[in-house]
Formats: sequence, structure tokens, C-alpha cells
Amino acid sequence: MILNITVEDRTYRIEVPQDVLDEGEPFFQKMDNDMDRGWQMSREYVPNPNVEQRCQIAADRLLTAMHNDHKQSLLLMAGYIIKRLPNVEGVDIDTTGNMNETRFHFHNN
Repeated sequence: MILNITVEDRTYRIEVPQDVLDEGEPFFQKMDNDMDRGWQMSREYVPNPNVEQRCQIAADRLLTAMHNDHKQSLLLMAGYIIKRLPNVEGVDIDTTGNMNETRFHFHNN
């Protein structure tokens, strides 16, 4: 599956292989378990992030993976977003320090 990642004025087309989506579920579940304990989202502590907030957290980690050239982590974070947000097409990742401003775009199916 394809996830379009927009960072500032550049868009990257990330192709997430089906095996990452299929075999990544234990990792995705571990992420969910970690976030069940709450998460610091920029300046705000969120005690129980909802699905969109969890995907904003994953998008923030995806951005870090892009900057550090960690391809496997990048694919896993993109896979998490694809699995948790059905019909997601892309994500505009906030780079101003407020991950709550990260926005998702969906297919119009």
C-alpha cells in the first residue's frame, strides 16, 4: 500500500509492502500497549490517546525515522498508520513542534 507523507512543502510516496502490514501486527499491538499508558504529545500529556492521536504519534516517529534514514522503522510507522486508519491516503506531518497539528487525508471510496 502507498502512504503519501508531506513534510513542509515536499511529498514522499512511501510504499509499504504487504508483508510489513501482515507481519507487523505484533509490533503494532506493542505500540498500542505502550500508548495505553498515556503519551506526551508535544506540550500536552494525553492519558488515553484515541486512534487519530496514536497515528499522530506514529507520524512523529515516522518523521524521526526519515531524518535518521531508518527505513525499517519508517515502514513500520507507515504500516501502523495504514492499519489503524482505514482508507488513509496521506499524512501532513507538522514540523513546528505540535504533533496535534498533523493531519490525515483519506480516499473518497
